[in-house]
Amino acid sequence: MVRLARLIIGSAAARRCAVPALLLGSMAALTTVVGAAEPRPWQLGMQPSATPVHERIASFHDLLLVIITLITIFVMGLLLYVMVRFHHTRNPVPTRTTHNPMIEFLWTVVPVLILVAIAVPSFKLMYYMDAVPNADMTIKVTGNQWFWHYDYPDQKIAFDSNMLTEKDLKPGEPRLLSVDNPLVVPVGATVRAQVTGAPDGVIHSWFMPSFGVQEYAVPGRLNETWFQVEKPGIYYGECNQICGINHSRMPIEIQALAKPDFEKWLAAAKTKFAAAEPGDVPGDASPATATKTAATRQAAAARPDGN
Repeated sequence: MVRLARLIIGSAAARRCAVPALLLGSMAALTTVVGAAEPRPWQLGMQPSATPVHERIASFHDLLLVIITLITIFVMGLLLYVMVRFHHTRNPVPTRTTHNPMIEFLWTVVPVLILVAIAVPSFKLMYYMDAVPNADMTIKVTGNQWFWHYDYPDQKIAFDSNMLTEKDLKPGEPRLLSVDNPLVVPVGATVRAQVTGAPDGVIHSWFMPSFGVQEYAVPGRLNETWFQVEKPGIYYGECNQICGINHSRMPIEIQALAKPDFEKWLAAAKTKFAAAEPGDVPGDASPATATKTAATRQAAAARPDGN
């Protein structure tokens, strides 16, 4: 084994290939799995922003990346300097210096200044994300085991959103991300999202990576967030709080439509979902249908494959 390693390392061609191989390996390790529309193979870095919140998050991320890179270069240069300057061949008799007031002052004050420089934009971003502006519409998101329920209180419509099984997928629809009834919002509208969990359920997390939104769905607690989609499209997210056997079967699909198209969808949705009262089944509120639907959900939840 040692001989083989020496042969590989000793080869000039192998040494030239080692650096690109390490870089590719690092890129693969940093590859993210969630995209603005859907996961992309070999995706690197943050996904394209779909909301003003995510734009500020990405900008803050880039600022931190610059600061971290400068610190890393400085520390690496300092280590190399010390290794060369104070090598035992250059300093056979080591110095007995134990204190240097100026250096001690600098290594205390400079990190504090760096942290302050990071804290200022960090708090500004946090307050921007937390303060919900005047909303154009409100939606209520309820996490169930294992599906999402959406309410449009002003429009008086409500429906469940379940993941599509592979046999129900249409061409172009991503597996494990497509749903039967996506959440639909108008482009440019400020949307207030109130997130909670079913009273008899567990904690979920409503996570939309391209929106910069993650809010916990806690039973008995109403959390609030907001977003404003800037361009039409289909965006995907998922529950990222481990919530049970079918945790992986809780995708989120949001369709952002131009306002005229949203009005058309809304008119059709009022007929399709004929707004159910809480606890009713949208589109058909008969007790027999409700019982059948509940039994179907329980049977599906009992199967780990979700089919």
